[in-house]
Amino acid sequence: MGLSRPRPTTPPATRTVAPPAGRHGPADPAPAVLAIDAGNSKTDVALLSADGSVLGTARGGGFRPPAVGVAAAVDVLAETVARAHATARATAGATHATAGTARATAGQDGAGAATPAPPPVRQVMACLANADLPVEEAQLAGALTDRGWGERVTVHNDTFAVLRAGLTAHDGDAAPRGVAVVCGAGINCVGMRPDGRTARFPAIGRLSGDWGGGGGLGEEALWHAARAEDGRGEPTLLRTALPAHFGLDSMYALIEAVHLGRIPYARRLELAPVLFEVAARGDAVADSLVARMAEEVVTMAVVALRRLDLLEEEVPVLLGGGILAAGHPLLDDRITRLLGQRAPRALPRVVRARPVLGAALLGLDALGAPVAAHERARHYFERARPADPVGPPEGADTPAPGAGAATG
Repeated sequence: MGLSRPRPTTPPATRTVAPPAGRHGPADPAPAVLAIDAGNSKTDVALLSADGSVLGTARGGGFRPPAVGVAAAVDVLAETVARAHATARATAGATHATAGTARATAGQDGAGAATPAPPPVRQVMACLANADLPVEEAQLAGALTDRGWGERVTVHNDTFAVLRAGLTAHDGDAAPRGVAVVCGAGINCVGMRPDGRTARFPAIGRLSGDWGGGGGLGEEALWHAARAEDGRGEPTLLRTALPAHFGLDSMYALIEAVHLGRIPYARRLELAPVLFEVAARGDAVADSLVARMAEEVVTMAVVALRRLDLLEEEVPVLLGGGILAAGHPLLDDRITRLLGQRAPRALPRVVRARPVLGAALLGLDALGAPVAAHERARHYFERARPADPVGPPEGADTPAPGAGAATG
């Protein structure tokens, strides 16, 4: 499958219910946007007012409907959403010095009594991993609508959150335009224009023609190292570097440990940094994999630009996810050079802002919020924060190789 035709962003994955009468006055301080960025290993939720103020946030577990089913995956979101509402209540209680509310927790107040369900927000904007096809976005939009979290529910693939987070006021906060390539556990690319047209890939792994990402690079490194060990392949330092990462002395030992489950296959994600270290030492095999990764990133970006008629325009190409945000010089330099050759007017830059910012900005877009609201939200999320891990914790489950795994 190739890139889908440019199409409107929201209609296939948006559900609307009638708002309660009398709500949402012009100065309403209540939560107006529920922003959700849900990756395979973690979920970030934020509640914002219509002026872009962040009222409450929470972080929860990963969103993996292929592994646990849609209902169970949405339950994970629900727990995180409840804690974000609790944080918002506690913050409001502290601000207004209201007895008891500052001790609110998800589902209970300080006395242990049940806390009423919060009223629905005006816009739920959910950017979800594993929402790789329009039919999946529509299914998930229905599942989220059933939870009663908002009057309007829109679901995008989580790559759209990275794209929107990277588009600044200079690019036109009220008119998003650009392309993003995200390379985390897998790889994905999306683009959007102010008129609502989008470009995207199915991005479900080898079945849809994808290559690379942290999982893919780990698999390729293992393959080349195994063949170097038994003589079928070219010599490479990966043969000793990969087993050494796990405290083993040979590829045979590593193959056995992975095959027998002593080392979870998910830990292949840890091998991407090892691959880049070996490439930096001049190893030809490792360097060839880095070169192919750069080629894949640029190819996706150029195709998306072409399909959106942006190839001849000055437009941002945003690079996100653990692999592209890590600052590997060999990869970064190749991407910059190839983009300069194939899309000379493209403006590449790395996105290090939390993707939940992108979900928040998309939600504010849907409300028609002014640029000042976007700037207020951006200021909150772009404050200094600890770096997120590149891969899941040791022993964490991950989806099948390539399945909805572009971001964390």
